[in-house]
Amino acid sequence: MPLHRLARITMGVPQVDATHDYYADFGLTALGRGRFASADGGEQLKIVHAARRRLDELVVAADDADDLGRIGAALDRLEMPYVRDGLCLRAVDPGTDVTVTVEVQPRIVQPAAAPEPCNGPGRVARPDGRAPAVLREDAVRPRRLGHVVLGSTDQAASQRFFTEGLGFKVSDLVPGAAFLRCSTDHHNVLVQQAPIPFLHHSSWQVDDVDEVGRGATRMLEGHPERHVWGLGRHHVGSNFFWYLKDPAGNFSEYFADMDCIVDDQLWTPRVWEDARSLYSWGPPVPPSFLEPEDLAALMTGAHDAS
Repeated sequence: MPLHRLARITMGVPQVDATHDYYADFGLTALGRGRFASADGGEQLKIVHAARRRLDELVVAADDADDLGRIGAALDRLEMPYVRDGLCLRAVDPGTDVTVTVEVQPRIVQPAAAPEPCNGPGRVARPDGRAPAVLREDAVRPRRLGHVVLGSTDQAASQRFFTEGLGFKVSDLVPGAAFLRCSTDHHNVLVQQAPIPFLHHSSWQVDDVDEVGRGATRMLEGHPERHVWGLGRHHVGSNFFWYLKDPAGNFSEYFADMDCIVDDQLWTPRVWEDARSLYSWGPPVPPSFLEPEDLAALMTGAHDAS
């Protein structure tokens, strides 16, 4: 796949300072002027002021300039406008109203976390010692940006833009939504039908389920209002999850153990229509996860602006 990762996002929010402090607590490294880096992915988040919360820009990394040429030709066939500027190409998805920029960037190589011994039935791999995970005291730092979930007023058009235009691939489907990938991760973008374009959540990779739990527990100390949903495990994508909420109303997710699709021929997309479309196990899904509490206000603001 010539596309190889979700490189960075620009998030527009009304509460810039409070949102900045939140993502510093979340474990991202502040670089100044609203910019943040993950441990392995470099600069991956920028926070700017906006009248209402939204995703302004989504940057996808490609291997070389020829890839941009192929994407431009595909967008021409779809009669979708774009701007080509050297080693980047910009287009706006009509359903999510997000500017998607494809940039030529090198691939990142993530250092592998050392496997930790795990005891189990009939298997003592860690005799006479405590689990290393319970001895961790350092702060949880997300390794990289994994995916974003976007509300689209025209889900079919958004799916066509990302797949037929940019070259994303479909991993799985649920009614009204598509899990799309531009890397070996099960999904990097999910577009779902919604009454208004909005950012549902950004998702950040950590090493394992203990880091998911440690990170969320630390975020909730003194801030119970940040909790949304977790700890649990998704069925679609298989990842462990815990969702939190930033001061602007965007959800952020710690995730670990995502399905990886290395050989497209060995993966068959499916349509999931039962509870597995949301999770395999965990607490009941809160209504605010399915329909964020500020959605009506966002809709009113959008109508006022128009």
